[in-house]
Amino acid sequence: MQRLRSTALRRTGPVALAAAAGAWYSAAQAEAPATGLDPKNWVPLKLVSTIPLTDNTSIYRFAFSDPEATSGMTVASCLLTKAAIGSEKADGSRGNVLRPYTPLSSPGQKGYMDLAVKVYPEGKMSQHFASLKPGDTLEFKGPILKIAYKPNQYDTIGMVAGGTGITPMLQVVDEILANPADKTKVSLVFGNVTESDILLKEQIEARAKAHPGRFSVYYVVDKATTSKWDGGVGYVTKDMLTSKLPAPSDKSMVYVCGPPPMYKAVCGPKGTPEDPKAQGELGGLLSEMGYTSQCVFKF
Repeated sequence: MQRLRSTALRRTGPVALAAAAGAWYSAAQAEAPATGLDPKNWVPLKLVSTIPLTDNTSIYRFAFSDPEATSGMTVASCLLTKAAIGSEKADGSRGNVLRPYTPLSSPGQKGYMDLAVKVYPEGKMSQHFASLKPGDTLEFKGPILKIAYKPNQYDTIGMVAGGTGITPMLQVVDEILANPADKTKVSLVFGNVTESDILLKEQIEARAKAHPGRFSVYYVVDKATTSKWDGGVGYVTKDMLTSKLPAPSDKSMVYVCGPPPMYKAVCGPKGTPEDPKAQGELGGLLSEMGYTSQCVFKF
């Protein structure tokens, strides 16, 4: 599981973030602001700052050229990053490497967007992120719709996330909770290494507290470090998922997002990372539990 710590992000109160999500939803209905991204063309954005979270994970803030612009992200969507860091060609140039990400910041955030990125030893793009300094630029394209969310399309949505895989889940959660007319219930299973690695735990708890009948969360850690821990311990199991996720039906959906080992165990691996819509065959625990590819989506 990815290791993340939320301490550096707690400067903004959880209740304030939950309120901001609702305010954004209402404002978005009234007027759509200018966007700092383009779904058809690559846009270079300048890195403003890097906030270290652990020894291998940071928040990277990129500024839009227009300080009033927003990301223009829709639910549920991602963006692509591009960098010439691939294999060297005969002419000495390098091929482009593409990777999808979901911003950590809200769609209505003006002037900049934040990405949470874990640096993997063999990750070409994540290693490139780690090499960036304030003032450097990276190319982006988006938003790219991954799966359209429609209010009340499902009675219940189950979510299984690991580490920074929480970001697309919160994108959907905030869309649901900010719309009083949407009665969809959401249950989240969130896996991390230890309690201190749980990204945005206070903000997640605030959402659950404000909407007890609509949003619930169950945490799973590889290793519990305190005797007070009352969540799951070890790998995510079939029993955990059976008790926390909606049963397979045409009125339920399960979203999954996390590191490759989690995909393999829970739902089967995705397709190529260059294609943000690649799903691969359904496998793992969800397949064993009777889910079909029509009611599981891999972010």
